[in-house]
Amino acid sequence: MRAEGRERTGWSRIRILARRAWVMEIGGYVAIYRFVFRRPRVPAGAQAFSYHQPVILLLGVIVVVSVVELVALDLLLRRWEAVRIPLLVLSLWGVVWMLGLLFGMLTRPHAVGPEGLRARYATEIDLALPWAEVTGVAARTRRDQDKQPMVTVDDAGGGVLHLRMQHETNLEVRLAEPRTFSLPNGPETVGRIDLWADDPQAFLAAVRRFRPGPSA
Repeated sequence: MRAEGRERTGWSRIRILARRAWVMEIGGYVAIYRFVFRRPRVPAGAQAFSYHQPVILLLGVIVVVSVVELVALDLLLRRWEAVRIPLLVLSLWGVVWMLGLLFGMLTRPHAVGPEGLRARYATEIDLALPWAEVTGVAARTRRDQDKQPMVTVDDAGGGVLHLRMQHETNLEVRLAEPRTFSLPNGPETVGRIDLWADDPQAFLAAVRRFRPGPSA
């Protein structure tokens, strides 16, 4: 559901993609730094909740295969420097990019604390949701088909943001009023956020502990 209510032009899509690529690139380097120096982004007094379990094996395999490919290219193309160097640089960049994505998930978990919720996805999405804006948090498992958009419209006509892992979410956060967020593809207005947490029951327990009033 677009907050601005208009179709995006081809040029605006290109600008959005370019900006998204730049943010992911820089965010990946920051995530690697935070992982190496053990500095996850968790608000003071808040409890962190991971969401990487459904994809960590896949990302790990991709990283290992990319490293093997990097070594193989170095051995096979040693005689052709003009070809070898660019391919090695490209392959090394691919490895670093994948590590940045993985470490982005590890160092930027969801968080539940005295001030509210933080709903995240790697280095791209970080939504601060104060308790005053949250009307309910509940366990709701939903599995969507491939290539579903990040934001959809529910039966009541409201926008829903899906922070899926492997096409699935298991928690539902309802907002008191629709709110516009800056997302990777531009601003969107939503009244509900569906997300994935590796331990949804512990997430709900933290909500009950920190949130004033009932949690559902």
